[in-house]
Amino acid sequence: TLLLSGFITHNRLVWNEYSAGLGCCGWLLVLFSLLITLLTFPVSIFMCIKIVQEYERAVIFRLGRIIDKKAKGPGIFFVLPCTDSFVKVDLRTVSFNIPPQEILTKDSVTVSVDGVVYFRVECPVSSVANVSNADSSTRLLAQTTLRNVLGTKNLAELLSDREGISHSMQATLDDATNHWGIKVERVEIKDVKLPQQLQRAMAAEAEASREARAKVIAAEGEMNASRALKEASLIISESPAALQLRYLQTLSHIAAENNSTVIFPLPIELLQQFLQRK
Repeated sequence: TLLLSGFITHNRLVWNEYSAGLGCCGWLLVLFSLLITLLTFPVSIFMCIKIVQEYERAVIFRLGRIIDKKAKGPGIFFVLPCTDSFVKVDLRTVSFNIPPQEILTKDSVTVSVDGVVYFRVECPVSSVANVSNADSSTRLLAQTTLRNVLGTKNLAELLSDREGISHSMQATLDDATNHWGIKVERVEIKDVKLPQQLQRAMAAEAEASREARAKVIAAEGEMNASRALKEASLIISESPAALQLRYLQTLSHIAAENNSTVIFPLPIELLQQFLQRK
């Protein structure tokens, strides 16, 4: 009895709003459907009661018109078996992979890029009434948006600014799907695949750059070492005993390593004297 009274009350409220828009034929069809439901009660009640989950909503059409201009649920709702039809809409976040897209960058480099998009239905009525297939349309639009956005970037920006590209794609997709009742929550660039020839060229360029930096660092080290040696030679030249102490320190260092060979350095001046005598 409670279910029947609730069903009648629900249809009375809906009828008060839509009786003017349905017309005479629609009015007669609704009354006929309600009469059949009452005559076949309680069997018909099992056909009229519908349930949707917490994460679902139901968009009900009565003779082609959306009832109350809003979705029903979650929980129990009533439909007329002959004049009403409904569409379930899932409100949970959906993720899908964007297939790899061959993209020509701003600096004329061909790369293959793929990504992932997370979206959910924000307005069930718009997702049903404004687009034939919201899920498929969002997937196709994501592929087009990926190509359009990356076509305005050069290779360096594509490799270094993935976060900025993701935010730009999300804003573009969210603005385009707003009329469909879709909310794009997140867009991520997964992988950027470069041609093998380009990878080898970039590796050679990076190796040459590292070698150039190594040579510059080595040259700077030699220059600093020569300056230090010059300063040391000037200090030692001021005191002949300092050279002898340095020589004894070197011999002590060699002896500590248990070497059988000892090298005695000779001043170049002595050798020059022998050459002049000859």
